[in-house]
Amino acid sequence: MFIKKDEISVPKFQIMDEKGTILEKERFALIEEKVLIEGLKRILFARTVDLQIVSYQRQGRMYTYPPNIGQEAIAVAAGMVLEKEDWLVPAYREMAAWLAKGVTLFELFQYWGGHDQGMALKQAHNMLPVSIPIASQLLHATGIGYAIKLKKQKNVVIAFCGDGGTSEGDFHEALNFASVWKVPVIFIVQNNGYAISCPFTRQTGAQNVALKSVAYGITGLQVDGNDFSAMYTSLKEVVGRARKGEGPFLLEAVTYRLGAHTTSDDPSKYRSIEEEKQWQEKDPLKRLSMYLTKKKKWSAQQEEKLVQQYKKKIEKDFKEFESSKSYDVHDCFNHLYSEIPEDLKAQQTHYEQFLQAKGVQK
Repeated sequence: MFIKKDEISVPKFQIMDEKGTILEKERFALIEEKVLIEGLKRILFARTVDLQIVSYQRQGRMYTYPPNIGQEAIAVAAGMVLEKEDWLVPAYREMAAWLAKGVTLFELFQYWGGHDQGMALKQAHNMLPVSIPIASQLLHATGIGYAIKLKKQKNVVIAFCGDGGTSEGDFHEALNFASVWKVPVIFIVQNNGYAISCPFTRQTGAQNVALKSVAYGITGLQVDGNDFSAMYTSLKEVVGRARKGEGPFLLEAVTYRLGAHTTSDDPSKYRSIEEEKQWQEKDPLKRLSMYLTKKKKWSAQQEEKLVQQYKKKIEKDFKEFESSKSYDVHDCFNHLYSEIPEDLKAQQTHYEQFLQAKGVQK
């Protein structure tokens, strides 16, 4: 008489395990070797940028920043399957996909350095700005998908959120309308185990996120988010199907945030060192590097050489950012309303007085 929740299961899709062993040989054979090498290079670049930004933040040269370390394979795979006219609707922890879409390092430094011009996205085609409010961007993704379908275009939308986003009403509304309208949107939930300090077990009573697709009548899939080959293969598949009008899709990428939620967070308050060590063994960079090294297509020396090249470029672009025009403090007041309300005027006056007291040039 009743649906038994335990009778519905979603297996986790994985091609390569954490030791670099291939589990799905037929599927893996379909991935060109050059794709794996390019994927590894992009993961390495994103990792290097990430670590450098955290370093700049610790030096007081950058504001609060959400590290991507440990989750790069998801965003890299998404960036590699997206075409120019496709849309990217980001949250805030998928930097590699932004770079693939055309966001420059200078813009990246601008944004996390407190300059709203960093999200002007002058070179990134068909990408929305970063969305800090949790899951609100998913409704925009559904709307874009509806417009694509209305115009009879073949583009797709990839939208990101974290596991915490699945507890927001926006997530459910976006999936519901996407299902009703059958729009070409792939919703990627980066399930990294924690929404700041809230563990996934406190987010939902369901076995996983992918299972929620059943309730909305859309196709769902749970993927090992630390396995680049599985992420690339699954995204290639669902993007292709979405282009044919079979969308939307819900893809749960199971991963782990090796760093803090942001640079103002202390993860030791809510998770153990033992847990972190277990997930370090599943690191996507380590896994793919291990496989390609076995095949003699990669080496530690090659990796170190690339890291040094990457660091030079990152440092060059960061110095350009630091020497650029200072942020006009009036911009954050002048561009919110056509007429500034009295409470905001009072805030502006108070802030200007604070700067004058500190001897800061406006």
